[in-house]
Amino acid sequence: MSEETLLVFPCQFPIKVMGKSSSSLDLVVVEIVRRHAPDFHESTVTTRPSKDGNYIAVTILIEASSKQQLDAIYQDLTDHPHVLMAL
Repeated sequence: MSEETLLVFPCQFPIKVMGKSSSSLDLVVVEIVRRHAPDFHESTVTTRPSKDGNYIAVTILIEASSKQQLDAIYQDLTDHPHVLMAL
């Protein structure tokens, strides 16, 4: 039995990652994503601090090729100690 997804691959897919602003979260996210999506362009990275500056959100846009690729990216992101949440 195969898993069904609402996405049609390949597709543009945004990934948002949140962590403490004291960490170099943007560099961590780029390093992890590049392992799974080597054609990822750093120009798609945007960062936004929280209102009080305690946290930072990093959003990236990738050309996702499969659900397995996305699952692997999310697994590696959530396993990293600087990442509090990945959406």
